[in-house]
Amino acid sequence: MMRRLLPHPFLSALLFLIWFLLVNNPKIGSILMAGVLAIVIPLITAAYWPNQPRIRSVPALLSYLLLVLWDIIIANIQVARIILFMPRDKINSAWIAVPIELQAPEAISLLAGTITMTPGTVSADMSSCGRVLLIHSLHAPDPDAIRDDIKSRYEARLKRIFA
Repeated sequence: MMRRLLPHPFLSALLFLIWFLLVNNPKIGSILMAGVLAIVIPLITAAYWPNQPRIRSVPALLSYLLLVLWDIIIANIQVARIILFMPRDKINSAWIAVPIELQAPEAISLLAGTITMTPGTVSADMSSCGRVLLIHSLHAPDPDAIRDDIKSRYEARLKRIFA
């Protein structure tokens, strides 16, 4: 019964939390609306998620999210320094191909989203085989180091999080 009502419990919990963060008003109406959204949206979209993503470790996922938040803060500072103080001819923009080993579509999407959310980088494309992400970096004096950093900092953690 509970599985039919909440086909994706993690998504339901996330929707409930996001609603509260957006509304910022802990009244009964907000609680009811958050509950309705947390139940209805996963039910409506369940047909598009035939397989529920398998998360091995929720603490590892929370740790990953904290790491990404920290990286976003640091990247904002770095991008501001590049834009404000670096001469235009010294900025080395680059396209970087990052081979990925992730199998789960959710993990690949999370990696691409993480790269895009981090200022100074954007996920631009994925190869037709689904094994290479094309990334643009605002300033990449060493593109190989950026590729290796993405693989060790993000992809390795996502491989541990998703089964």
